[in-house]
Amino acid sequence: MPIPLLLGLLTWAFLMGATAVVAARPPNFVLIVADDLGYADLSCYGNDRFETPHLDSLAREGLRFTDFHANGPVCSPTRAALLTGRYQQRSGITEVVYADPARGLRETHGLPPEETTFAELLAAAGYRTALFGKWHLGYAERFHPQQQGFEEFRGFVSGNVDYHTHFDQAGFFDWWQGMELRDEPGYTTQLITRHAVRFLEEHRDQPFCLYLAHAAPHSPYQGPQDSPVRGPGRQPPLRHPPDIQRAYREMVQELDAGVGEVIATLRRLEIDRQTLVFFCSDNGGTREGNHGPLRGFKGSLWEGGHRVPAIAWWPGTIAAGVTDQTALTMDLLPTFLELANVPPPTERPLDGVSLAALLRTGNNLPERTVFWSYGPQRAARQGAWKLLLTAADREGSSRERRSSPVPELALFRLDHDLGEQQDRSGAEQSRVEVLRAALTEWEHTWNNVRPGPPPSAGRSLP
Repeated sequence: MPIPLLLGLLTWAFLMGATAVVAARPPNFVLIVADDLGYADLSCYGNDRFETPHLDSLAREGLRFTDFHANGPVCSPTRAALLTGRYQQRSGITEVVYADPARGLRETHGLPPEETTFAELLAAAGYRTALFGKWHLGYAERFHPQQQGFEEFRGFVSGNVDYHTHFDQAGFFDWWQGMELRDEPGYTTQLITRHAVRFLEEHRDQPFCLYLAHAAPHSPYQGPQDSPVRGPGRQPPLRHPPDIQRAYREMVQELDAGVGEVIATLRRLEIDRQTLVFFCSDNGGTREGNHGPLRGFKGSLWEGGHRVPAIAWWPGTIAAGVTDQTALTMDLLPTFLELANVPPPTERPLDGVSLAALLRTGNNLPERTVFWSYGPQRAARQGAWKLLLTAADREGSSRERRSSPVPELALFRLDHDLGEQQDRSGAEQSRVEVLRAALTEWEHTWNNVRPGPPPSAGRSLP
């Protein structure tokens, strides 16, 4: 065989082999979770107060969800479901994990170590794993994220910290490097982005799962140039600053800029086509957020408390578009496992379903009934129908209660009434009974689980 032809064949074989290796490599995952971001806080969801160009670009190029939900209307329950792929009630995380030592829960309340997280499952399959940002699933060492599959951790374990000094709401310094408290000057959002870029550069040649749990736009409301409000010699302000909307805008836009920097890094490293990026919020926004057409906000089981913005981006795999399929944060673990070809755990059955076919080909998800429970509030959703059971004193603001009395039981058809204004329970009694029975049966599946602490009446949510 002529030498030029032989060299050509060898080169072709080498390139084909390299291509096969790239194709066989499992995808990377970058999960970005905002904190208290309202459904319409991004301009791609209708916000006309300010622009979020990087997340808008992600939505144009990827798949934007219009019916994506947090598993809970506050953060710790949602994060437990997100990490485990199971309803948070199964692990006893039914309420926020509080920082105040006076509650006597710092050593006992957290995500049980026997729960299996997506980080543990992917790490066992050869993934490099990291969490930068908020944990909020336990303060004791046995609850630490590095005990739950995350190889690297930089961030805070409480519900929120001062964005500049990193002191939490109970007055404790709360910024960790691995298992050690270690100060790191900088604005929280920018620190999370900085570590994300470093991690991507260090692990570009290995499959990785990077969880970016942002603090923004959770209180305290501080833009990058604002002064600290917590720390030695400082008393936390009794009220929010008068220019809260200015600070809120800057916080969301800094989050948006960080997402843009992560995407730019993936492209620069030429691993964007190997990486699924998923963005969502941990629950609905506060009163300061933009909820668009939705009723309610954080802490309630009205749509505004748990329907959140969500975007999936994976160049060359996910086609640009919009989906109205109903999905929850607990669906992300089974999605990651299917895409990575990792078998699900058998000892702790999952409640979430994989979104892989929806992301790859646009296939509809299987029909199912999904549930929410928080304090005295419960909800069941089947197709467009939502049953809401609540107590009148759990509605958001007193002004809203006066203008729109809160029923203890109501049924809404969300495809015709997204704002949950028209109670159809009287005309749909049979549907009410079906959903109530499903809700009761669901509750029986976790009644034997050790519950978390009950919600505190009249509290200010952390």
